[in-house]
Amino acid sequence: MTAILTAAPGKVGAYARLAKLDVWDYYLALPLAWSLLAPALSFDGRVLVTLALFGVGTVFVVAAAVAFDDVTGFVDGSDGANYGPNPSARKLARKPLLTGELTVTEAVRFGWVAAAVGAGLWALCAAVAPFAHLWTVGLAALCLVTAVQYSWGLKISYHGWQEVFLAGFGVGLVLCAIGFTQGAVSGFGIVQSVLFGLGPLLFGVYSNTRDAEGDAAVGRPTAAVLLSDTGNRLFIAGLSVAEIALIVLSAGLGAAPWWFSLAMMPAILLRVAQLRRGVGIGDLLGARTLGLRAHRLTFALLFAINVLGAWL
Repeated sequence: MTAILTAAPGKVGAYARLAKLDVWDYYLALPLAWSLLAPALSFDGRVLVTLALFGVGTVFVVAAAVAFDDVTGFVDGSDGANYGPNPSARKLARKPLLTGELTVTEAVRFGWVAAAVGAGLWALCAAVAPFAHLWTVGLAALCLVTAVQYSWGLKISYHGWQEVFLAGFGVGLVLCAIGFTQGAVSGFGIVQSVLFGLGPLLFGVYSNTRDAEGDAAVGRPTAAVLLSDTGNRLFIAGLSVAEIALIVLSAGLGAAPWWFSLAMMPAILLRVAQLRRGVGIGDLLGARTLGLRAHRLTFALLFAINVLGAWL
């Protein structure tokens, strides 16, 4: 990675935009996992080193995934179709291949270097972690492979698995971080990991709805492509209701404290506002923005609940 940036110092910004470093929502999995640890482990040196290695590795793994996604979108023309007609609505600069700042060869090389660095850091994390159970190592390997192959190689997002990955990757990051540092995950930890994973999905489906025409043209079967307009709206509404139901039922069934749904009410209300904006009014980009805010608010509330709960 350093060699690439050193060879082209004037392109550092372009590479940063290729890596989508401004979209850091998946990285919130690490502080969330930290907040779920037993208090005795929170400031343990080995635990903090493990989380740091896994966290930095995650940045590189995500950078590889989005770089390859941009390459595929540029080559098959879907990015040009989705960004070209109205570049003011979505920042064209976030696509340095479309602007000509990077070549396909440079982007592919960046993707493979980022993937190698990320894999190396995750392997080192497993080597120094307090726990490296088979399920944790296997889940980390699955996250790595599916991220790199999301739009490259197997192209899993081109075979109907995009929505599953968007949620599953976030769930996997939280579970891996806890698994490496604590060895086991509580029921409340599983609930929070699922809520975290639903965040990227519930802003991604609005982007997919807007991009449905371009995705259909290149054979990328997202839910927005496969379903009718009504079916897609019901799908999005169903996901939103499922997230709220998880919050309410987890408290009712004893996996979460009885007051959990009350503490999460700001996130619930923002999710309802997002649903109204996107499905009710049809403002897809506005709904996507609200989805980002809802995900970040959900993280902040969960983090506060965990930290305050540990102190109390």
